[in-house]
Amino acid sequence: MKTFSPNGRRQALHAALALAAGLAAPWAAAQSWPTKPVTIVVPFPAGGGTDAFARPLTAVLTKELGRQFIIDNKGGAGGTLGASLAAKAAPDGYTFFMGAVHHTIAPSMYPNLDYDLQADFIPIALVSSVPQVIVVHPGKVKANTLGEFIAYAKANPGKLNYGSAGNGTSHHLAGELFKLQTKTFITHIPYRGAGPALQDLIAGQVDVMFDGLGSSSGHIKGGRIKPLAVAAAKPAPGFPDLPTSVSGGLPTYEVSSWYALWAPKGTPPEVVERMTAEVTKALNTPELKKMWNNLGSETPTLTGKAFGTFVDAEVKRWAEVVKASGAKLQ
Repeated sequence: MKTFSPNGRRQALHAALALAAGLAAPWAAAQSWPTKPVTIVVPFPAGGGTDAFARPLTAVLTKELGRQFIIDNKGGAGGTLGASLAAKAAPDGYTFFMGAVHHTIAPSMYPNLDYDLQADFIPIALVSSVPQVIVVHPGKVKANTLGEFIAYAKANPGKLNYGSAGNGTSHHLAGELFKLQTKTFITHIPYRGAGPALQDLIAGQVDVMFDGLGSSSGHIKGGRIKPLAVAAAKPAPGFPDLPTSVSGGLPTYEVSSWYALWAPKGTPPEVVERMTAEVTKALNTPELKKMWNNLGSETPTLTGKAFGTFVDAEVKRWAEVVKASGAKLQ
């Protein structure tokens, strides 16, 4: 039978304690996080779809975790400027990125991006998903149905214009797909985000937008813009009476906007795990479920690797759409 000297027993005890401390350290770090304010980079100005979902989410996270979650709007270049800044942020668990479907389109539209969405970020969770909606200025566009709008656009090539959140965004691609499928010509006017584009639509500076329902919903309910159809096969949550593009005569015109959270590559895995859990918990609160429904969104369940796989598929899918539509930077 092997025996230990007092010194040997002490060394074994110290080794066991050190091992236990090493195993407990990540758990302890995750439980204590956050110890200071957390920044969420939103790569568009206030008033757009990303912002519409980011602000309610951060409000709930602030309440639940007892630390301020701060929105940092960094608009420009179709959302790629803010993405670039977030990719280069310190991976210390105090900066996250609230991106969107636009960022899976960008690799096909911007050949010289200085970041890689798939390599420079860690996928956290899909936050929301809403169909695109075709909305027009009620005074400038007299059409009341999708069919009437298509007929007018065909009869007046080049007379209409549409605003987007910027080159390479889903708004831009939705417009180009619409033109491709309806054989119409509508001039594209890119903005620095959906918020500024919506303001010009309301003011009558642009005629139409192919917008995410989340950012248009309040203006639709307020009568400031007129919806013609959602780009989907079925009605959107919270908007059961809004016609669909499929029922309006465009059977393959389906486009959605989704919004999601990433962390910069190198963020501690225990913090990524904790953030994923907290976002999932927040999305399932009655408060956000009701708000998401009012914004036309379902509550998604994609997180972590499964969400990362979804992003990979979206990058490939949008590359094909960009090629087919002939969309170009303007």
